Amino acid sequence: MNTKESKTVVVIGSGVLSTTFSSMLKELGPSSNIKLYERLNLPGIESSNERHNAGTGHAALCELNYTVKQPDGSIDIEKAKEINEQFEISKQFWGHLVKNNSISNPKEFIQPLPHISFVRGKNNVQFLKDRYHAMKDFPMFDNIEYTEDIEEMRKWIPLMMEGHSSSDIMAASKINEGTDVNFGELTRKMAKNIEQHPNANVQYNHEVIDFNHRKDGKWEVKVRQRNSGDVQTELADYVFIGAGGGAIPLLQKTGIPESKNLGGFPITGQFLICTNPDIIAKHDAKVYGKEPKGTPPMTVPHLDTRYIDGERTLLFGPFASVGPKFLKNGSNLDLFKSIKPYNISTLLSAAVKNLPLIKYSFDQ
Repeated sequence: MNTKESKTVVVIGSGVLSTTFSSMLKELGPSSNIKLYERLNLPGIESSNERHNAGTGHAALCELNYTVKQPDGSIDIEKAKEINEQFEISKQFWGHLVKNNSISNPKEFIQPLPHISFVRGKNNVQFLKDRYHAMKDFPMFDNIEYTEDIEEMRKWIPLMMEGHSSSDIMAASKINEGTDVNFGELTRKMAKNIEQHPNANVQYNHEVIDFNHRKDGKWEVKVRQRNSGDVQTELADYVFIGAGGGAIPLLQKTGIPESKNLGGFPITGQFLICTNPDIIAKHDAKVYGKEPKGTPPMTVPHLDTRYIDGERTLLFGPFASVGPKFLKNGSNLDLFKSIKPYNISTLLSAAVKNLPLIKYSFDQ
């Protein structure tokens, strides 16, 4: 493909979604002109940051909400299989980037770490046991271990077993081949790789503020330099919006039909971070529990070993919170500005369907 035939793609945001898309585009369409705009001064500061997620990669090895008990008592693991396959593809892509020297030092963003599911109570123990039997016959999960023996659990998760006795009703399952993924570091590595691409232009402190879809199919994208306030217009063949929570108002500005019934409520989570080396040394796994009865999946507690800035640490959470911002570095007017006559019914419907999550978030 020669330069005259090259397409220009405007990419909005520099989180893991946008940098992954741009990395793929760089590999599959190297002649494409990539123009990436990030409103903040660095990549991966919002939801992709390592302090804002649990780093399991959602491999479906320990997340119990992906294996749902059916009315007949069976455990449906189809969603877990699908998610695990997707994560394996992600690891293959990262391996490709490492092999091609597009990113380096993979130990800085991915580490081997057991994934453990832990439950308490008779009903939850039976659920975990049934889940184990449903999963173990599939190659992607055939290395799963299960135990109700507290002494075995003391070997797996000694910190969590402190104060428990053999009379406690509990169980755990474990897959040793899990990982901890530092999505913030991965994002920064991919962003650096994109910056070095001869046909890419990465601009920080630049905010996309409006769009115009021309009759010839091209997009006029208005971009404001946040420090100076200067506004420029870029012409693009395609626009990719990977702006996390900030994608809702941007999609509304495009005017595309899909944006007319789009709406959402900003709900986020926060983690407690332990930096005491004596406590950190007692835990070396990602452990997920089961949400309390009547609460949404977001209430699942995690106790996660994490590698942040090259140091091993420990995170517990998430603690849900609700507010008007779509982004952690957003505006308190985000939610209110997103309410339009054409999406009020969507918002009301979402509120009714997610009342337990909203109530839980306010309680937190």
